[in-house]
Amino acid sequence: MKGTIRQRLTFSVVCVTAVMLALLVVGFNLSLRASLDGDVDRLLHARAQATLDNIDLENGKLEVSEGSDDGAEDALVWIYDDRKPLESPQVASQLDRVAASLAAEGSGERDDSDSDTRLFARPVVQNGRVVGTVVTGVSLEPYERTADRAAFASVVLALIMLVLITITTRLVVGRALKPVSEMTEEAAKWSEHDLDRRFNEGEPTDELTRLAATFDTMLDRMAYMVRHERNFSAELSHELRTPLSAISAEAEIALTKDRDAAEYRESLERIAERSTELTKILETLLDVARSEGSGGSDEAADLLDSVDSAVAAAGSLTDRYGVVVELDRPEGRIRAQVAGDTFQRMISPIIENAITYARATVSIAIRSRGRTAEVVIRDDGPGFSPRDLEAAFEPGMRGIAARNEAAPPGTGLGLALARRLARANGGDVSIPVSGDGGTVILTVPIAS
Repeated sequence: MKGTIRQRLTFSVVCVTAVMLALLVVGFNLSLRASLDGDVDRLLHARAQATLDNIDLENGKLEVSEGSDDGAEDALVWIYDDRKPLESPQVASQLDRVAASLAAEGSGERDDSDSDTRLFARPVVQNGRVVGTVVTGVSLEPYERTADRAAFASVVLALIMLVLITITTRLVVGRALKPVSEMTEEAAKWSEHDLDRRFNEGEPTDELTRLAATFDTMLDRMAYMVRHERNFSAELSHELRTPLSAISAEAEIALTKDRDAAEYRESLERIAERSTELTKILETLLDVARSEGSGGSDEAADLLDSVDSAVAAAGSLTDRYGVVVELDRPEGRIRAQVAGDTFQRMISPIIENAITYARATVSIAIRSRGRTAEVVIRDDGPGFSPRDLEAAFEPGMRGIAARNEAAPPGTGLGLALARRLARANGGDVSIPVSGDGGTVILTVPIAS
C-alpha cells in the first residue's frame, strides 16, 4: 500500500481491529445462540420430567394425577398411552401430527419450522416396558428474537467501535508523527541554509530523542562534507589557475613576437607539461567521483607490475633530477582490490613527489599486512616538518622543504588527490613520523 506512514499505520490498525471485532461479534453470537439453544433443551427436559412426576401407573394404564401446566402460554405437553393421546394442547393439527410422529418413535427431539417450535419426547417406562410417551414443546420465537436483537446490537456496537478506533488512531498516530515530520522539515532546511543548527535534545531517552540525536549526527556529517567540498572546490579552482595561467602566458608570449624554432619549441614544451598536469588532475578527480559513487572497484591489480609501471613513467624526472629509484621486490605476488589505472593515479604523484624532494635516492617497498597491502615510499630529502605533517594533504598546500632546483613549482594537489582516491577505494595515504628523509605509505585492500 502506498501513502504516508500515518495512512499506512491507520489502515493497518483499522484492518486488524475490524478482523478482531468481526471475530468477537461472530464468537459472541455463536456463543449466545448455543446458550439459548441449551436453555431450550433444559426447559424441555424439565417440563418432561415434571409431567412424568404427575403420571401414575395403575394396572398398566397411565393416569394423570395432576393437570399439566395448561396455564402457561407456551405450555405444550402431549401424553400418549401407547399411541393413544391422553392429553394434548390446543394447537394446530400440523404440530399435533409432528408430536404424534415423535411419540411413535418413543424418544428424541425435533424442530417444526412451520410453527417455529421444538418438541422433545420421553418414554414412560414400567418394569422395563414402554407404556407411553410424554412430548413437550417450546416455542423458539422468543429465543430467536433475542438472538437476532443481540446480533444486530453487536454489529452496530462493533461498527461504532471501529469508527471511534479509526478516529482515535488517526489522531494518536498523527500527533505521534507530527514531531518527526517537523524534525524532518527542519533538518532539510538546516542542511540547505544553516549548517550549524541542531536539535540538541540532550541524552537520548526515547524514540524521538534518539531520532533527534541521529539527525544531529547526520547533520554534523553533512556539514563536514559540505564544508570539505566547498573548501576543496575553492582551493582546486584557485590552484588550477596556475597551470592555466602558465599555458595562457606562454601562448601569449609566443604570439607577441617572432621567435626562432628553438624558443617556440621550448614554449610548446612548457605548455605541454602544464596541459599534462591539468589532464592528470582532472582524470584523478573523475576517478575519485566514480569510486565514491560505486563504493570501490571489482577489479584487481598486481602491485609489483603497477609500481614498476609508475616508476617507468617517472623515468624522465629521475633522469632530469639525477635520482635513483630502488624497488624492494616482494617474494610473492600481491594483488590489490583496485583497478590498475586507478592505482597508477594513487602511486604516481607520491613517487613524483619523492623524486622531486630527494637528494639522490628513492626506495619503494611492497608488503602485505593481513587484509591490506602497503607501498612504502622513502626519499633521502629534507623530509616532512611538523607543519607539513598536518598540512601535506590539504589541497593547494606545498611544503616548506627545499625542492630539487630543476623542479618547476608544483600545484600542491598530488598528495591530497592521492589520499582522496585511496580512501574512495577502501585504502589510505599516511605520513609516519620519521627521523631522516620523507616517508609516505599508501595502503590498499588486498584482493580476495
